Amino acid sequence: MSRWVCCPLLLLLLLLVMCEVQAQVENRVVFLPGTFQNVSVSQNETVQAVVSRIPPEVAFITLQFHTQYRNATLSYTRVPDLGLSLTAVDSGLLSPLDPGQTALSLFLLSLDGDPVTGTGVILPYSSADPVPGACNTEFNLDIDPNVYIHYNLYETTIRFAPANLGYERGEDPPPCDESTLPTTRWRLQYDVYQYFLPENDLSERSLFRGIQEVAEVNGMMANGKRVMTLFSSDLSSAVFNSIPGQGVIYSVIVRDPLRNTSSSYVPVHTYACSFASTLDGCQTLGKITTKVFFTITGLAGLFVCFCGHRFFKIELFCMGFSFAAFFSFVAFTRLTKLDYDIRLVLSAVIGVVGGVILVMSWWRFGSVMACIVVVGLMLGFLLAATILFTPLGDLDVFRHSDVVFWVTFCCIMVIVPLFFVRWPREGNIVTCGIVGAYAVILAINAYIYTSLSYIALNILKRFLNNNFSAVFTDVPFQIIDYAMITVWVVLGVGGIVLQLYRERTRPFFPPSPYLMWLQERERRKTNVLDPSHHFPPLPNRILARARQLTRRSESAGEHTPLLL
Repeated sequence: MSRWVCCPLLLLLLLLVMCEVQAQVENRVVFLPGTFQNVSVSQNETVQAVVSRIPPEVAFITLQFHTQYRNATLSYTRVPDLGLSLTAVDSGLLSPLDPGQTALSLFLLSLDGDPVTGTGVILPYSSADPVPGACNTEFNLDIDPNVYIHYNLYETTIRFAPANLGYERGEDPPPCDESTLPTTRWRLQYDVYQYFLPENDLSERSLFRGIQEVAEVNGMMANGKRVMTLFSSDLSSAVFNSIPGQGVIYSVIVRDPLRNTSSSYVPVHTYACSFASTLDGCQTLGKITTKVFFTITGLAGLFVCFCGHRFFKIELFCMGFSFAAFFSFVAFTRLTKLDYDIRLVLSAVIGVVGGVILVMSWWRFGSVMACIVVVGLMLGFLLAATILFTPLGDLDVFRHSDVVFWVTFCCIMVIVPLFFVRWPREGNIVTCGIVGAYAVILAINAYIYTSLSYIALNILKRFLNNNFSAVFTDVPFQIIDYAMITVWVVLGVGGIVLQLYRERTRPFFPPSPYLMWLQERERRKTNVLDPSHHFPPLPNRILARARQLTRRSESAGEHTPLLL
């Protein structure tokens, strides 16, 4: 009888043990070196990341874990502690190995209370490879292989800790700052890389695919773009242009030129916007006011592109509006703390005033060349911005000196109107085509992201931010950008050819209405055969009419004396 009682108890105990083992297996993830593993961390859960079968030639390993926008905690211990854990969107830990060690355990947690899904990878390195972040004196971890990122509206800054030379298992690491000889870590070089994710793609799958392509050294060198090389004597930081809504992955590869080896820091990504914000989040970047403003700008640009020279007053209004609105927005942003929508509305109002002033100056004084100079400056501004938008703008002489940048910009901008003195009509039509077509591109950018908008936006940012000169202004060129270049060229060339053909038999410029009125008045005064010559001036006619209303009417009768 006791046998039958004991059997169910044994079965129950065995079932509980199996459940416990199953629960531990569910909270345990085995990583293979170099192989990515997708991991889901539930609320208030700790996942053990296990690395086994580590080859003896591996001296240290790094564990990377990446999520799209939710923080995850990577820890050396099951209970996170200061100096032994890191909480970030892109986190990594480096573990030196002891002699004979073949397995290692690290821990993943979600301290924010929300479930986290991410992708992780273990990367092994030999004793000849540099150790990323091993000479850290700024951040919390003893050895910190992470790249720290910070962004605002204008710029994105990355920082990292210096590396050290590699060393064998069980040996003491080389000293970091004992000397600066070539036999120390001061010979190391740091290549900063940039990798752009597909435009208009904010999906998690796209991010994880990009991380998998550039997480290790060879992948980043093959797919990314090296933007600069820092030496150990340089500051371990770099500044880039912020591109809200565009996913970018940054990484640093440290090289040992003597041993010809290299290793990678933990890549970090940013969209230069917040996924958590409900107002200016990555999903809601386009403000209604911005879309309305640039939609109207695009329609006006399309009209100017094909009909600007024929309707000269409308063209002058649009050019004056653009200049006044641009510089008033810069002034409001630098001198006030008004909301973005208010600044945009006020800039539009001042732009209207500027357009009216330019039109009235031509209407009153009739100086075509003065107005054409303003139009030429508009084309010069766009041409200078386009030239400095190319990789030429990333030269050190332009990045490190605001004086050189602005002198070069102004020289290009001022040279263009000089050609308008010799060919005023042709220059005006070319400006209408190029500038009007670019206004259409800006309108399209309000709905579909394109990098061409940064031709003007980079100049605006440099106006607004004193420290923007140190920023790399490189932006991605993908399929949508080549399509927009095609649209720009087709619209611009089409508008120029159409206007040149249509205006070939017409006067160069329409006459000033005020000057025409003056000429007509003089003609009426001197030409006695003109019926209008016999009409009194308008003030006299108004005065006579007023007298008729106030004078008593006389009775009809004979006004001449009778003849006897």
